Amino acid sequence: MAERIKLEDLRPAEGSTGKIKRVGRGRSSGMGKTSCRGNNGEGQRAGRSSKRGFEGGQMPGFRQMPKLKGFKNFNAIEYGHINVGDLENVKAEEITLESLKAEGKVDKRAQALRVLGNGELTKAVTISARYFTQTAKEKIEKAGGKAQLV
Repeated sequence: MAERIKLEDLRPAEGSTGKIKRVGRGRSSGMGKTSCRGNNGEGQRAGRSSKRGFEGGQMPGFRQMPKLKGFKNFNAIEYGHINVGDLENVKAEEITLESLKAEGKVDKRAQALRVLGNGELTKAVTISARYFTQTAKEKIEKAGGKAQLV
């Protein structure tokens, strides 16, 4: 039968305990007189607590950094832009935001599509987008295509 562990046999793990620092117990202790607090100043006085961000009189890091201007609107929609002239090279007949992302014509982070009127279009295409400029809509319809708002 296995020997049972007794309470008096329990010991803390090796190296987990050490001698406590007893300050103010005479000069021969090595921690007497000023009790490890130095000679004068804020750190020696009772009730000392430094302010958050205090760096000993040096200009604090948060004051060295430039101030941020403006804000980031987290509800803003990231639009992908494409010109009418670029639609000429798109392979799909029905063009959507996903098809343009797959071909690499629009940024992958785009959440909606805007079609701008720069360039010329000769083939008829059906394109679905959130926004069309007036000239883009005219050029798409002139070429025999459709501009659908999503």
